[in-house]
Amino acid sequence: MSSRPVSLRSLIPAVFLPALIFETGMGALAPVLALSGRALGASVGTAGLVLALLGVGQILGDVPAGALAARLGDRTAMLIAAGVAAVTLTGCALANSVWELAIAVTATGATNAVFTLARQSYLTEVVPAGLRARALSTLGGMSRVGAFVGPFIGAAVLTGRPVRDIYWLALLCTAATAVVLLVVRDVTDPTTAHPTSRAPVTVRTVVRDHRRVFLTLGVAVLLVGSVRAARQTVLPLWAEHLGQSPSSTSVVFGIAGLVDTLTFYPSGQVMDRLGRLWIAVPSMLVLGLTMAALPLTHGLVSLTVVAMLMGFGNGIGSGILMTLGADVAPPKTRSQFLGVWRLCADSGSAGGPLVVSAAAALGSLAAGIAVMGGVGLLAAGALMRWVPRYSAFATTGTRVREKSVPEAAPAAAGVGDPANPPAGPPGGP
Repeated sequence: MSSRPVSLRSLIPAVFLPALIFETGMGALAPVLALSGRALGASVGTAGLVLALLGVGQILGDVPAGALAARLGDRTAMLIAAGVAAVTLTGCALANSVWELAIAVTATGATNAVFTLARQSYLTEVVPAGLRARALSTLGGMSRVGAFVGPFIGAAVLTGRPVRDIYWLALLCTAATAVVLLVVRDVTDPTTAHPTSRAPVTVRTVVRDHRRVFLTLGVAVLLVGSVRAARQTVLPLWAEHLGQSPSSTSVVFGIAGLVDTLTFYPSGQVMDRLGRLWIAVPSMLVLGLTMAALPLTHGLVSLTVVAMLMGFGNGIGSGILMTLGADVAPPKTRSQFLGVWRLCADSGSAGGPLVVSAAAALGSLAAGIAVMGGVGLLAAGALMRWVPRYSAFATTGTRVREKSVPEAAPAAAGVGDPANPPAGPPGGP
């Protein structure tokens, strides 16, 4: 292990590079999953379900991922996930029926949960609290960069080739990720990294001991996840409603994705310097208001402007859920706690698009979009209410009040007992 102090630069080879490679593979995979199902004879509805199963697999894998990382360690858990992913992606490429593909895609989503949670848990442990938001927002930014770049690489690979070849690309990225994990050592700062207990603790115990967090701040996290995921659904659906061509819709989506990708690092700076609420609340307000405004657009120009604002709102919130999870996770059961935490976020991500789809099926897409805009405003209020109760880094004011947690203290030292938060929320931004 390195004896140098942890910095963002020192985290590039051990954390950000493997995350970028892995997310690029997943980013290349996502746009063509439905097409892969169609190539096997699936109906349009069934092909859409195949795409959704990637997220379902991640939800199913969140809690087991936390238990696995707690028992074996973050790096070992990721290497095991890479091995399993190699099998599942091979299964996707060789699938001869829709059901075989569906099972393999679901299992692939579960391995994605292990990768994401393990890196979050590792950064939570070794990164000083004063650098935490920048590190985790950058980790979230790697996912955004991969999701933006991956489809272009996938398009180049698939030129003149069958759709199933995209799985070999994802497999190559997974293998490259495993090689980086094996070759590059993790960075540990001996002045801040403290060993955590690996004693087996059941997830049920973690949920019981921290139920107040999950029933309050966890619900806010669920709302945030639902609004973020709904954004990816409402844009193409409303563009189609306006009669835009698929190519125009892709351009609008790409522009919004570029804005999203370019704003992740400044958000980490603000969260570390001023507090989490200064990003969490504006992010949800912008997303909620722009989503509510989307049904008011009537042409390509207005649609693009609103899409860019939605990308900005989503982009500045990069890493906020991981950062809040790091703030409140108990050191002794960090991985198990974060597994349940991610379950809250991923469940919201699955539920948001379902609300929009259900509204569209009932004949009122605009109403469904407006409802999700309201959920965004509700999420902002929930964050304003609960973040100061549980995170010592909600604002500069909460840092001053939390005398027992120095700003430069390691994440492993904790920020107080999440099960017994300080009474009364201080003021927001």
